[in-house]
Amino acid sequence: MAKINFGGVTEDIVTREEFTLDKAREVLKNEVVAVVGYGVQGPAQAMNMRDNGINVIVGQRQGTPNWDRAIADGWVPGKTLFPIEEAAEKGTVIQYLLSDAGQKSQWPKIVECLNEGDMLYFSHGFSVTFKDDTLVVPPPNVDVALVAPKGSGTSVRRNFLAGSGINASYAVHQDFTGKAKDRTIALGIAIGAGYLFPTTFTKEVYSDLTGERGVLIGALSGVMEAQYNVLRKNGHSPSEAFNETVEELTQSLIRLVGENGMDYMYANCSTTAQRGALDWHPRFRDAVQPVFEALYESVITGNEARITLEANGKADYRAKLEEELNAFKNSEMWQAGAAVRSLRPENWMK
Repeated sequence: MAKINFGGVTEDIVTREEFTLDKAREVLKNEVVAVVGYGVQGPAQAMNMRDNGINVIVGQRQGTPNWDRAIADGWVPGKTLFPIEEAAEKGTVIQYLLSDAGQKSQWPKIVECLNEGDMLYFSHGFSVTFKDDTLVVPPPNVDVALVAPKGSGTSVRRNFLAGSGINASYAVHQDFTGKAKDRTIALGIAIGAGYLFPTTFTKEVYSDLTGERGVLIGALSGVMEAQYNVLRKNGHSPSEAFNETVEELTQSLIRLVGENGMDYMYANCSTTAQRGALDWHPRFRDAVQPVFEALYESVITGNEARITLEANGKADYRAKLEEELNAFKNSEMWQAGAAVRSLRPENWMK
């Protein structure tokens, strides 16, 4: 492991230089990796491992759009694509990548497919951490671990194809074979992780639920909407409000942050922008700090998990979700966004 300093704190990080793909292949040479669930993370992780020479099969419910998607991605029914339980029975590593609600509902069947010495692999600490609600309690005679890419499945695949990879956390929750750590890191390398940093199932799910409800999605979309509404209320056009709220952020400034950090972005904007941002930064921070404190408390008490499981378990969940997503899509702000994106040079110069 490489010891890397993060703002004065030293962490043990696993890189592809020290744990090579060849080493990962050697560790996994006798494994059959069954990717159970071909929804968000499943396609990217399965295809990346297949491209890296790992023996991979996919488990998905027949007659679903994701079954058809798997076939379109080159998985062959009866050879590399099977119904969920059959794939789980064939695998020595069961990558349990169904949705959190799906993991709860399928667990009584999956647990019966586990053999002594198998590895049960997650990409989220949810089901194991909130076992009182999910009832997912792995048997003692298997390895239990996670590799959690810090990005969507789309990004995991896109970055892999670009040769860059995407960072991921890893954790070993249960080491029955004595080889769980090597198996876990090998799987992380095989799915294309840029580097791997250690965590626990509990820390992973607490940080993940906070992040996606906060800065990554919930807070970001909420702050964008608030600024857009203020600009529109004060007479600015939809195009101007959207460009000043979203387009400049996503197409310019956030790229500077990604390349070299927030200090670099500050150093490469106008002096007027610098002064205003430095003055208003603490006001925004102090305003939202109590919201984040309340959010984290809701996460660690299991409240967010219960809300998720209850909502996702309802028969009309997908229909209601579609309504909620359409409210975003059809709002003036995001209709303006669609028009702005259509005017990007790469679109109109085709």
